[in-house]
Amino acid sequence: PIFEAQFHPHSYANRVGKGTHRAIDQLQAYARQYRYVLRLDIVQHFPSLDHALLKQTLFRRLPDERIRWLISTILHSGQGVLAGEYTPVHFPGDSRLAPQRERGLPIGNLTSQFWSNCYLNSLDWFVSRELGCSAYLRYVDDFALFAGSKSQLRRWRAAISDYLAGLRLTFHANKAHVLPVVSGIPWLGFVVYPTHRRLKRRNVVQFRRRLQENISRYRSGHIS
Repeated sequence: PIFEAQFHPHSYANRVGKGTHRAIDQLQAYARQYRYVLRLDIVQHFPSLDHALLKQTLFRRLPDERIRWLISTILHSGQGVLAGEYTPVHFPGDSRLAPQRERGLPIGNLTSQFWSNCYLNSLDWFVSRELGCSAYLRYVDDFALFAGSKSQLRRWRAAISDYLAGLRLTFHANKAHVLPVVSGIPWLGFVVYPTHRRLKRRNVVQFRRRLQENISRYRSGHIS
């Protein structure tokens, strides 16, 4: 409750009353109101989350030393789990010791999912309050901004790049395009349009493959 009360209203992952369906609905609502969208996703999100910065965020609201010790213990226990999935990035002001910083949260852990929201909450409010974007939402490491002009979204993209550097994160620059909403927005397994939404072709293919596998297993008696 301490952190939930501070979370951005349009952060949709791993929160009671939110979830994928509401995130898709909200994205489509924005697509009906604005002409252009900027969709961004963070590079190697969970492997990149910096332990020192995360503890600063958490400890600011948790003065109890026992809780701080528990958090530090959990973080340290996962150190190096995703080291093979992290590509070192040099940020302004980094020393030669920067690659040794402790980082990474095990994907799938409930603590990792919650701490990810804590880590990126300041980004959410930066976009809404500092940049003044009134049409913004995020699901884990995917987020989208809407506006009536391409130039506005490009300015916001540059500002977000600078802000993320302070969190020791980057977004996929090759995917960070400003596009008209009518071209369709890839989002949580769907392609969302102002008037409708479609499952991504890859998801349809995977569903059909699994269905055929289950039918075969049922006929052979392996499942009932």
